[in-house]
Amino acid sequence: MSERAQAVGGPIFTRPVRLFAALFAVGLLMILWRLFAGLGATTALSDGYPWGLWIAFDVVVGTALACGGYAVGLLVYILNRGRYHPLIRPAILTSALGYTIAGISVFLDIGKPWIIWKVPLFVWSWNLNSALLEVALCIMSYMFVLWIELSPAFLEKLAEGPESGVKRFAQKTLPVMDKALLWIMGLGLLLPTMHQSSLGSLMVLSGPKLHPLWWSPFLPLLFLVSCIAMGYAAVVFESTLSTRFFGRRPETEMLAGLSGAMLPVLGGFLVLRFGDLAFRGKLALAFAFSRFALAFWIEIALTALPLVLLAPAARRRDPGNLFRAAMSMMLAGAVYRFNTYLVAYRPFDDVHYFPSVPELLITLGLVSLEIVGYVAIVKLFPIIGGAPERATAHS
Repeated sequence: MSERAQAVGGPIFTRPVRLFAALFAVGLLMILWRLFAGLGATTALSDGYPWGLWIAFDVVVGTALACGGYAVGLLVYILNRGRYHPLIRPAILTSALGYTIAGISVFLDIGKPWIIWKVPLFVWSWNLNSALLEVALCIMSYMFVLWIELSPAFLEKLAEGPESGVKRFAQKTLPVMDKALLWIMGLGLLLPTMHQSSLGSLMVLSGPKLHPLWWSPFLPLLFLVSCIAMGYAAVVFESTLSTRFFGRRPETEMLAGLSGAMLPVLGGFLVLRFGDLAFRGKLALAFAFSRFALAFWIEIALTALPLVLLAPAARRRDPGNLFRAAMSMMLAGAVYRFNTYLVAYRPFDDVHYFPSVPELLITLGLVSLEIVGYVAIVKLFPIIGGAPERATAHS
């Protein structure tokens, strides 16, 4: 049994964190420029490509990588695998930060971001047939749900502080949150199921603009399965790095069990992918001499590699092997989603897109902000379980 979650402690602004903070500062300057100068002056977007890096990477890929809380929640609460419970808080923190970054990216990608508040409030203007509306509402809602799910960690810290009104508030609120958390977590399992599948539905609407190797009526299901695999992998990735940089005792047995749960998910994804192509008569395109076929086989190789690495039960207890498999799994899902939204999307033959320098710097800055936020929160609040192995941390 893992130790009770506790704050890692130690200095926050170490040298690596200062570097990421500097990268965020550069990104923040670019964000201010984008808000004052507009999308046309700061991005490579066009009528042919109204969505670019901020949507394809920050939202479509980023939210899938941030589905660790969703994926582990399925195991802990739906399949009653309570032994994975120590992984929940770090996974939810990663999810909360990832979805917050996605929300910021959506805000920046809208032509008039200052009226985004109308989306959840102007109910009478909703287009109830819009998949994009569902994605927007679910992502907004899930971002708040994740922070609420994580709130007991903040309240526990405040409840242990010096006598004050804040301490008394935390002590009174904690029991209420404990009772409400089951319902909040249920909502936290429903919302990703809705919007992750709807991200696939959006590209179903693209029709012939999307290459046949990626267009499919099964895109909603494929996107849902891929987010579960990426969420599991992100938890393994995060736990491995936390063990290394914060000097915690490794959760090898739990990660081995979690990796075993990845195998049917990955196998199911490959069966769906090839079965869909065969059913639609498009499998021959995978063997054509083209960059699209090459991109397809890169996805497949990255998805199949973790199956090979994790198939022997003994190898699931090798931390290095687990880390390699998780990296491959995250890359596989990221490449699949990036291909679907950008590489394989061709609205017209003479229209092309490559992200501008401000787009790249803003994305780099937002990822840096996520890293700084994660380090600061785990050092200040009880998020990570497991007893320290060493007296000093590396980050």
